[in-house]
Amino acid sequence: MASLKDMRVRIASTKATQKITKAMQMVAASKLRRAQNAAEAARPYAEKMDAVISSIASAAAGSPGAPALLAGTGKEQVHLLLVCTGERGLCGAFNSAIVRLARERALALMNEGKEVKFFCVGRKGFDQLRRTFEKQIVETVELRSVRQIGFVNAEDIAKKVITRFNDGEFDVCTLFYSRFKSVIAQVPTAQQIIPLVVEAPAANAGPTVAYEYEPEEDEILPRLLPRNLAVQVFRALLENNASFYGAQMSAMDNATRNAGEMIRKQTLVYNRTRQAMITKELIEIISGAEAL
Repeated sequence: MASLKDMRVRIASTKATQKITKAMQMVAASKLRRAQNAAEAARPYAEKMDAVISSIASAAAGSPGAPALLAGTGKEQVHLLLVCTGERGLCGAFNSAIVRLARERALALMNEGKEVKFFCVGRKGFDQLRRTFEKQIVETVELRSVRQIGFVNAEDIAKKVITRFNDGEFDVCTLFYSRFKSVIAQVPTAQQIIPLVVEAPAANAGPTVAYEYEPEEDEILPRLLPRNLAVQVFRALLENNASFYGAQMSAMDNATRNAGEMIRKQTLVYNRTRQAMITKELIEIISGAEAL
């Protein structure tokens, strides 16, 4: 059985851990509101831009002069998985849920005889994926030094992806990230971004909006498609940022509660052990007095 000194050290250590997890929870909570507002503000723009481009692309998708980002290469043999995760841990299953979704997609594609490559954004995703797919990771981008995610970060990633696509390194690119739903709910999401998926309007949908463009569609599409790719990556980074702080806040709250429960149990054991030792000493003193 551990000595009283060891128990006191253990209780003090658990209390110190509880203070750290409580502080991390408060920091995550303070950053969550700004990150959530940024993610929610980016959604309408990203969705509207996607809708406008889909409207333009629906007419140009089948034409022989359609941009490669829209029409694709005509093959689906090589897939690039753009996996966006966090730079830090202590956030529950946030990073592992995204990696799990990407890993499942990769294994399914490989079982179909496809070639899979990985583009990792975030240190944690790279650390997890390299255990199984180290030779298939073609590039890694870390954003640890970025204090506030900006469009320039997403644009840089999008340019690297487009350069690899233009060089013929892959046929299909799928973006993986975690969509923020609430503090306790983040949804791992997969979105194909190359070639662009043009969704047909629903049969029960109302009349579609007619857009007039200057210049013409075939001239504006090559400019808008790379911009749309950067916007979708930017949205994913903002969603990930909000999801990270939500997951970290929830994880640190659970850790703080668990530490409190451990302190309660450890204190109870300490008090019982101390009481037993005092009782034993009293019995020994009384027995010694009676013997005299």
